[in-house]
Amino acid sequence: MTMVGKKSFIVMTLLIPFLILLLGCIPVALAYINSSADSSVTRIAVIDESGNFGAAFKNSPNYRFVVMKGDKAVNAHEFYKNAGEGIDAVMVIPANVLDGQQATIYSENTIDQGTINMLTQCLNDTLVSAKIASFNDPDLESKIEQSQVNAQVKSIKWDEKGDEQEQSAQIASILGMLLSFFIYTFVLSYGAMIMNSVVEEKTNRIVEVIVSSCRPMELMMGKIIGVGLVGLTQFLIWAVLLGIGYLVLGIVAGGAMVATNPEAITAGMNMPGNADMSSGLGDVMTALASINWLSLLGNFVLYFIGGYLLYASLFAGFGSAVDQASDSSQFTLPIIIIMMVALYAGIACMENPSGPMAVWCSIIPFTSPVVMMIRLPFDVPWWQLLLSIVLLYATAMGCVWLSARIYRTGILLYGKKRSFKEVLKWVK
Repeated sequence: MTMVGKKSFIVMTLLIPFLILLLGCIPVALAYINSSADSSVTRIAVIDESGNFGAAFKNSPNYRFVVMKGDKAVNAHEFYKNAGEGIDAVMVIPANVLDGQQATIYSENTIDQGTINMLTQCLNDTLVSAKIASFNDPDLESKIEQSQVNAQVKSIKWDEKGDEQEQSAQIASILGMLLSFFIYTFVLSYGAMIMNSVVEEKTNRIVEVIVSSCRPMELMMGKIIGVGLVGLTQFLIWAVLLGIGYLVLGIVAGGAMVATNPEAITAGMNMPGNADMSSGLGDVMTALASINWLSLLGNFVLYFIGGYLLYASLFAGFGSAVDQASDSSQFTLPIIIIMMVALYAGIACMENPSGPMAVWCSIIPFTSPVVMMIRLPFDVPWWQLLLSIVLLYATAMGCVWLSARIYRTGILLYGKKRSFKEVLKWVK
C-alpha cells in the first residue's frame, strides 16, 4: 500500500501507457510527414558505356536521370566537376556489365541505401531481360514468368478426437516470446525493487524495529509477496489503459478516414489486396483458436509465480548483505547474467522448440520460467512439464530458505562491504 500510494508509482503507471501509445503513433506520423512533404530531388547522371541499359532509369518525383551513351570509358570525376551543380552523382555502367554484373556510382556525399537499392533493382531488371533475350527464344520470358511458383506449407494438427485444426508456428513463437519477455521484465524490474526496498529499510534502521515484532523470514516473504502484488496491479492497470487507448485510437482514425474520403474507403474494401488481408486476419484468428489457452495460461501462472519467487528471494537475500544500493552490483550481476542467458536461450529455441537445448533449458530451474514459455504453445510432453515445474518450485523453496538465512543475519549488520565468502558463512 505504501508503494502504490506514492506519487511516483501513480505518475509512472499513468504515464507509461501514454508513452507506449505515443511510440506506436510516431512511425505513422513520420510516414505521413515523409510522404506529404516535398522531398529533395536527387539528380544522377548515367553514363552507359554499353549503350543498352541506360533506358532502365526513369524519372520519378525523387530522382532525375540524365542518360548519356558512350562507346569508351569516361572519367567520372572530371565529368562531375564539369557538370557543376547540375548533378549530385554520376553512375557509370561499364560495357561488360552483363558479364561483370556491377556498376558504380560516384558522388562527393555518401549515397543513402535507399538510392542504391533503387538503382540496383532497375539495373537488375534490365540485365535479366537482356540475358533472357540473348537466348534467342521469344517465348522464354513468358515461360519463366509462368514457371514462378510460390508454394506454401500449411500446418495442421490433430486433437485428441482426430479433428483437424490449423496452426501457425510463427504466431505460436510470437505468443511464446511475449509471455517469456513478460516474465523476464517483471522479475528483473520488481526483483531490483525488492533489493532497493531492503537496502532502504536497512539504511533507515527501520528494519531493527520491524524484526522486534516478527521473524526475519516473515518480513522477507511479506516484502516479496507485497512487491509482487504491486507489480501485478501495475501491469493490470497498463493492460486496461492500453486496451482502451488502442480502441479509442482505432475509432478516431477510422472515423477520420471515413470523414475525409469515404469513396476511397469503399473502393479499398473491394480491392483484392484487402481481400487477402481479411483472409490473413482470418488465418491468424484460426491459429489463435487452435492454441490450448487454458493449459497455456495455467502453466504461465505456475511458471510466473515460481520464477518470481526464485529470483525475488535471491534479490532480497543479497540486498540484505549490502548497506547501499551502489554496492549491490557484485551480488546482482550473476543474477542478471543468468536471466540474460535464459532470455537469449529462449530466443535461440524459437527455431527448434523441441531440440535438446530447448528441452534442457526448459527443465533447468534458473532458465525454465523464460524458455518454457517459448515451448508451451508447441505442446510440451507432460513428463517434461511436470519435471520442470517440480524442479522449479523445489529450487525456489531452496532459494527462499537460503535467502532467509542470509537475510536474518545481513539486515542487522552495517559498516562494510560483504564478500561471497562471508555470506556463505552466514548460510552455514
